[in-house]
Amino acid sequence: MRKIILTLAAAAAVFSLSQSCSNGSEKCKNDTNCQKTEQCCLNGENQVVKAMMARRSIRKYKDTPVEHEKLETIVKCGINAPSGMNKQPWEIRVVESQELINQVNEVYKNANAETVAKDPDFKNMFRNAPNIICVAAENNAGLDCGLLGENMMLAAQSLGLGTCCLGGPVRFIKSNDNAKFFIDKLGFSEGYELIYILAVGYPDESPAAKPRDENKVKFIN
Repeated sequence: MRKIILTLAAAAAVFSLSQSCSNGSEKCKNDTNCQKTEQCCLNGENQVVKAMMARRSIRKYKDTPVEHEKLETIVKCGINAPSGMNKQPWEIRVVESQELINQVNEVYKNANAETVAKDPDFKNMFRNAPNIICVAAENNAGLDCGLLGENMMLAAQSLGLGTCCLGGPVRFIKSNDNAKFFIDKLGFSEGYELIYILAVGYPDESPAAKPRDENKVKFIN
C-alpha cells in the first residue's frame, strides 16, 4: 500500500511542476512564445493547468450522490492514462450502491466504535463521500495505476467534484474478516488486488493548497 501511495505522489509531480508558472520564468525573458504560454497559465486560460492547480484532497462532502454520467466521464479519463506497453493492468469498480457502502461501513463502525463516537460528523469510512471508485492492480502495477488515479482526480476536479485517495479503508477491508465480503462484491478478476479507493463527491470544504517544495525540481542544461 505504501508503494502505491508513493506512486500516486509521483504521478502528481505534474501538479508540483506546474506551480512554476505562478512565479515566472527567467528563460522566458527573451522568448515571445514562452511568454505567451506563461501568461496564459497566469490568467487561468489553460484549463488543464487550472484543474491541476485547483485540485485538493477533499475530506468533507455533501450528501448529494454524483451523477452516473459524471462518474462515467471520470472513469473514461482514467482508463485513457498511459500504461507500460498499453497493458492497462487495472480493474475499476465504481460503487454507486449506498447499500453496499453502508454494509461495509457498519463493519467499520463496530470495529472502531470509540473512534467513530469521537467524530460527530462521521457518516462513513470513506471520508463521508457518497460514491467511491475502487482500483485493483495486476502484478503490482503501481506506476500505471498511479497514472490512472491522477487522471481520474483531475477529471473530477474539472467537473466540480472533489476526491481523496484512500489507503486506510483498503487496509481495514483486507484485514477484517467481516469486511472481506466487500472485495467479493467488487468481483475483481483473479490476479487483481485492491490497492486504493478514491472518495468522490461534491465538496463541502475548500481547503487551501499545501506548501510545495520547488527546491526538489532542478533543470539540467
